[in-house]
Amino acid sequence: MVEYKLLSYASEGRVRAGILVNERIHDLAQLTANEADSSVLGVLEDWTAARARIEQAAARAAQSPAAGQPLAAVRLTAPILYPSAIYCAGANYTDHVLEMAKASGRELGPDPKAAALRPWHFLKPARAVIAADNETVWLPRASKTVDWEVELAAVIGRTARDVSVDQALDYVAGYTVANDLSARDLSRRPPIPETSPFFFDWVAHKVFDGSCPLGPWITPAQQIKDPQNLNLGLRINGVMKQESNTGQMIFNIAEQISHLSSLRTLHPGDLVLTGTPSGVGAGRGEFLKPGDRVEAWVEGIGTLHTPIGEGVRPQETSGRGNP
Repeated sequence: MVEYKLLSYASEGRVRAGILVNERIHDLAQLTANEADSSVLGVLEDWTAARARIEQAAARAAQSPAAGQPLAAVRLTAPILYPSAIYCAGANYTDHVLEMAKASGRELGPDPKAAALRPWHFLKPARAVIAADNETVWLPRASKTVDWEVELAAVIGRTARDVSVDQALDYVAGYTVANDLSARDLSRRPPIPETSPFFFDWVAHKVFDGSCPLGPWITPAQQIKDPQNLNLGLRINGVMKQESNTGQMIFNIAEQISHLSSLRTLHPGDLVLTGTPSGVGAGRGEFLKPGDRVEAWVEGIGTLHTPIGEGVRPQETSGRGNP
């Protein structure tokens, strides 16, 4: 089987689905002669049948090395525009739980899995938060402590409801890289006491414009031998900040998908961000600043680049752009 990456790219003012084969991008619908393959979300909604079409298209593309466009000549967008839901796992690496407990002066609680607890997730709204590879993200004006979190993201490829742990990975079309940016100083609402249910503010903390860089593409699940044994990490300005392995998750990918599907139906294109390891800024007293360049990577998937904006925001001069 020819290896390929599934992606979205800008072409003549539109976003089209493409595949990357041997460092060249090919328009997917043109290769398959199926207009339903013109968007990645359309492909995922027909993933069971589309997978075979794409594999055949990738084989044809590999036989025509001069066809398509060089990767460097194409502007990628986020691989999915836009999923119906982005589920983000909280506190799902043991070392990250420990570093956050230390940073906040709390005692480390019992192991969630040993205590028979279930995974927990929060939501991000796709249209507001997704940023593409190499897309500039502007830090929210209200925050001084925006943090980074590299994550492996699972892309749902089949409608899933009440699926078992044993079958859960059968519903994954592929994987991509995500960076769950977090405004740490906006997560709490003093002077409201910590005992109040209104003390935490997850929207201000996690849901600002550009707070979910995603990409650069989707690697099909069949190309990943073991998603629970992938190295991942994050660099800022070339300096390693996070470095771990997906085997360090508390609740594995299948357990997360099974649990989420017990609560609501998962739809093709939905994303499950599976947690981040230690090395975040809160544990170091370091945070993102204008001019930083962030690289988040997952073995076998790719590297996601995020420049942090500096100077005057574009909308302040042109009247356009996200606030």
